[in-house]
Amino acid sequence: MKRNRVLSYFWYPVFMGLAVALFSVLLTAGASLPLALYLPIVLIGCVVLVLEWLHPERLDWRPQWADVRLDSLFLALVQVLLPRVLVALPVLSVAASEVGSFDIGWPQHWPLAAQVLAMLLLVELGRYWVHRACHVWPPLWRLHEVHHSPDLLYALNTSRFHPLEKVLHFCVDTLPFVLIGVGPQVIAGYFLLYASNGFFQHSNIRLRYGFLNYLVGSAQTHRWHHARDPRIAMCNFGSSSVVWDLLFGTWYLPPDPLPDIGILDRSYPRGFWAQMWTPFRSLISGDDQRQHARPDSHS
Repeated sequence: MKRNRVLSYFWYPVFMGLAVALFSVLLTAGASLPLALYLPIVLIGCVVLVLEWLHPERLDWRPQWADVRLDSLFLALVQVLLPRVLVALPVLSVAASEVGSFDIGWPQHWPLAAQVLAMLLLVELGRYWVHRACHVWPPLWRLHEVHHSPDLLYALNTSRFHPLEKVLHFCVDTLPFVLIGVGPQVIAGYFLLYASNGFFQHSNIRLRYGFLNYLVGSAQTHRWHHARDPRIAMCNFGSSSVVWDLLFGTWYLPPDPLPDIGILDRSYPRGFWAQMWTPFRSLISGDDQRQHARPDSHS
């Protein structure tokens, strides 16, 4: 038991560190940027899936095959195919050979790690307010509700987003940085951190972060964001970092047992295509009965 308690602090920093190290080694060895980016992410995903089975936080969060099939479809279509449609990968190639359209003095002379950190903090600021808006503005909540619809948390449902919300993310975390000429390795470095952290953040691994709960978007804090009670869920909006939650007063990690996960509407459809259509069906029908909470209502 004591060994498992120690290991719960070990998994996240060690494997995130290994992913960053592998990314750096591959770049130094002259590997292609897509390989240097996606190989560590795939390995992190596999590690997280194995750890979920060996060291689960909650046995009742182990997914059924129906969950795995659905979330795998979201992963393939929304997280892999859609970014290609949005020209995410071609955009990296363009950024490698051309200067951005606007020169705002991005510090390209900084070390790669410093540029990635700067991009992460700027992206997180934009995504913080977009995410917060998704919980208070009904049209955006209808899209974001897809992400909150699962009744459990495990690695693969980090990919469960409505495609239109993914387009919104792209307009915040990719397009502006390409336009200002941020280097492709910097953009790839950000996405390495974002994707790898996302697997851990949504995982069903028994994880403890200690002081890292005040730096990164951890599994411990993010589980409270997925609370079924919308008053509790108005917290911890950060994806990769909780810096802006701390600054804007929405960081929340009580010592209480974990909350019930999901949304209030227990009849929400479970199928992929039904979830694609449901946000528009409620809009067309004028159904505004989704419940929202004020930003300070969890405290």
